[in-house]
Amino acid sequence: MNELVKKDLKYLWHPYTQMKDCERVPPVLIEKAEGVKLFDVDGNFYYDTISSWWCNVHGHCHPEIKKAVRRQLDSLEHVLFAGFTHSPAIELAERLVSISPNSLEKVFYSDNGSTAVEVALKMSFQYWQNKGVTGKRKFLALDLAYHGDTIGAMSVSGVDLYNERFSPLFYDSYKVPSPYCYRCPAGKEKGACSLECLGFMEERLKESAGEISAVIMEPILMGAGGMIIYPADYLAGARALADKYGVHLILDEVASGFGRTGKMFASEHASVEPDIMCVSKGITSGYLPLSATLVTDDIYRAFYDDYEKKKTFYHGHTYTANPLACAAAVKAIDLFREEDTLRNVRMIEQRLGSFLEKMSGYEIVGDVRGVGAVGALELVKARSSKEPFGIKERIGVEVYKKGLESNLLLRPLGNIVYFFLPLCAKTEELDDIFRRSEKVIERVSGSGEF
Repeated sequence: MNELVKKDLKYLWHPYTQMKDCERVPPVLIEKAEGVKLFDVDGNFYYDTISSWWCNVHGHCHPEIKKAVRRQLDSLEHVLFAGFTHSPAIELAERLVSISPNSLEKVFYSDNGSTAVEVALKMSFQYWQNKGVTGKRKFLALDLAYHGDTIGAMSVSGVDLYNERFSPLFYDSYKVPSPYCYRCPAGKEKGACSLECLGFMEERLKESAGEISAVIMEPILMGAGGMIIYPADYLAGARALADKYGVHLILDEVASGFGRTGKMFASEHASVEPDIMCVSKGITSGYLPLSATLVTDDIYRAFYDDYEKKKTFYHGHTYTANPLACAAAVKAIDLFREEDTLRNVRMIEQRLGSFLEKMSGYEIVGDVRGVGAVGALELVKARSSKEPFGIKERIGVEVYKKGLESNLLLRPLGNIVYFFLPLCAKTEELDDIFRRSEKVIERVSGSGEF
């Protein structure tokens, strides 16, 4: 074992990792990266098929983003953002407003996806309080949603393996069944329904709108809940229900934003304009931590008053609008135009779609789904029953290990093998990734271990 890896195991505690597993499968020591590839200290490469936890958009070590950060480093590395401002934050806000849905006019910065969601929830809650509507104290969310790891974000996420231990700490929120087409909560077949699942949301809103501040949801793509991809009409229906029952619509675009689904933001698939939108991950293309919560002018105005009225939004972070991160984000957004990134996503979507269709022929693959540069294979014990593999069988770990042996960074979500591809991937790289991935599934299917 490499000496640095030994020190890692001596001193470090990794996220979402059972550290006892590292005795058998130690962390991979990455030395450098370029484009869609990671390189370890032994010279092995790995295709970064999940964009280093969904944030790398334009590839590792992009020269233009590095230049932007270096330029900013020569003038200003950080300054408090209360009573002070700086040009990278202003330029970035202008760009975010220009590319986001028309309803959104103001930008509030924070540090990561979880905090962007916390900001959104607190803004919606305080909006109603500032308006004198004191009964709206709860939120409505989908039961398989994932919105982050802070207490507020977990409170509006599904209670599952990720957060069930912390559930006594959560505040009350309403949950309705998710639009999970493969395992339809209304008992319908995939592709043959009339969005009966939307009825669960309306039923709850009809009964409880007076105490609901907002509906929060991930548009089109539900990430950590299983890479669930649902119809655009469901999202449009949710917007209509929010309007009908007088609640805010918060869209969590932390994972789905910045081109992942083939549009700059996933809400564009349904031509939906939210009241509040959360973004992070791809905002800097993964170079530095940053997030933003965008809101309508109506929400902003509910906080705009004389100081003694106590309507100020008392929320902030030390590194709010960090100049280095903002400079990286400005360049990352500009690259979409300069490199015609969304056009490349259309190519990725086509090749990914062909791969998913081919993989659907494997008996172990119960369902395939994809949108833009995101695709997923749901592995099952038997297609006929859709029976999932159990936690003790740990098929995802086998996929991960066999992926590393095949020069692939694959990190399944339980039984879901997914691809969250960098948007700069080239045709020959994609073909190689999919060829290697198919062999991994073949090996797992034929291992006889499950």
